Amino acid sequence: MGFARTCGVALVGVEGVLVEVQADLEPGVAAFTLVGLPDKSLTESRDRVRAAVVNTGVPWPQKKLTVGLSPASVPKGGSGFDIAVACAVLAAAERIDPREIAEVVMIGELGLDGRVLPVRGVLPAVLAAADAGYRQVVVPEQTAAEASLVPDVSVVGVRSLGQLIAVLNDEPVPEEPERPDAGLPGTVHAGLAGLPAAAPGLTGLLAEERPLDLAEVTGQRHARRALEIAAAGRHHLFFKGPPGAGKTMLAERLPGLLPPLSRKEALEVTAVHSIAGALPPGQPLVARPPYCAPHHSATMASLVGGGSGVPRPGAVSLAHHGVLFLDEAAECSARVLDAMRQPLESGHVLVARAAGMMRMPARFLLALAANPCPCGLHGSAAAACECRPASVRQYRARLSGPLLDRVDLRVLVEPLARSELMAAVGGGEPTAVVAARVLEARDRAATRYAGTPWQTNSDVPGHELRTRHPALPGALNEAEDELERGILTARGLDRVLRVAWTVADLAGHDRPTRSDVNYALALRTGVHRGALVPEVPA
Repeated sequence: MGFARTCGVALVGVEGVLVEVQADLEPGVAAFTLVGLPDKSLTESRDRVRAAVVNTGVPWPQKKLTVGLSPASVPKGGSGFDIAVACAVLAAAERIDPREIAEVVMIGELGLDGRVLPVRGVLPAVLAAADAGYRQVVVPEQTAAEASLVPDVSVVGVRSLGQLIAVLNDEPVPEEPERPDAGLPGTVHAGLAGLPAAAPGLTGLLAEERPLDLAEVTGQRHARRALEIAAAGRHHLFFKGPPGAGKTMLAERLPGLLPPLSRKEALEVTAVHSIAGALPPGQPLVARPPYCAPHHSATMASLVGGGSGVPRPGAVSLAHHGVLFLDEAAECSARVLDAMRQPLESGHVLVARAAGMMRMPARFLLALAANPCPCGLHGSAAAACECRPASVRQYRARLSGPLLDRVDLRVLVEPLARSELMAAVGGGEPTAVVAARVLEARDRAATRYAGTPWQTNSDVPGHELRTRHPALPGALNEAEDELERGILTARGLDRVLRVAWTVADLAGHDRPTRSDVNYALALRTGVHRGALVPEVPA
């Protein structure tokens, strides 16, 4: 009779729950029972573990074997418990000293030949282990760099079960040749490097590719300024205009204007992408704001998260602390678009299932782009629109009023004239220059909100802005008149004041002036009451 225990981690959303893996051997007919609310993939670990142990050259105990996963009330899934189960069984069979594994957290999948394979969610799993007081973790060698991001935790990366047994028994570690196909899709990193359902529209910005340069955009002074304001204050943005005017080109350059992620933000983003299997090989930490641009046919589960079985992060979570760009937004399902209304306000998404609820972060900057009608020519002076009025109304109605009420900046992108297109060569500011101003404006806001939970103007509640950080006297007169006429909602007035603070930060003003507020109001309503694009300070 033998008993041993070690630890693994069950992931619930982006949070980990420590699970004690217990193995008990008793005399009787040889059998392997796994209890503790495992799912199908975890139940199959019985066969994986047995084959891995035998192929490593260690005899399998021919006794009645029971493996329990505690707490039994927490649903558990995936193949990440394999090496914890294997070591618990071997310790119960006295092939390993049980004391060597009692305070160690083990994460990893086993191949039938004994190789240790990577799994999703290593970073949040190790964070959970560290929070629970554990200081030693064992992970697959390929994810050791990701696990090492957590401070004060000793990480052991192994290639095979044989290596792990040698380390635990304080024996010479056998050399394990690296697999020749270790970097190929569908092998070691299968399911980790960007499944379409797990990482919809995720671009190569995570791989530190060169960001697109704003200097490549010709003209569009008003839209460029709106892009800068959106980046400085993390304000949501809507570009509307005919095809070919430059809406997508502008939005794609928005991530390059955002400041690098702080250490805390980088760990949050990396944890989400680790669970989604979207971390690029060789890049354990996401240091730049992510950019996610799903196709307009994206389903609700792919956008907000969910899916059958274990819910996965959606595009709103993959764009956490970054940019979510919905091109051809009016072609998206109205039901899918309206599902973003809650995350836009709360900064997180709560996925509810019969088995429980899962909370995932979703504090992103939303950028929308759409044509004015199905043919794209409504209101154009160059060509006549062929759409029926009912079709135009139906097309625009997909972007509901409550959704647009949460969008701070609404910009009409006009097509360039031939003379403007041919004459303006290299006249626009490059991304680096604009990003420097954005960073300076962010620093001004961070200084102003020091000691509070807020960092950017878009985070601050309207009540706080009106009482503790008011605009100059008389600056809100026009905005208050729009509220009286019903053109602005109360939420809209608060958002105008937030944008006005961002305009003031970019201009170097201590408080928003009447011109700052009027320009913010023009960006929201599209009506320019003498509000000009503010000049960039020298």
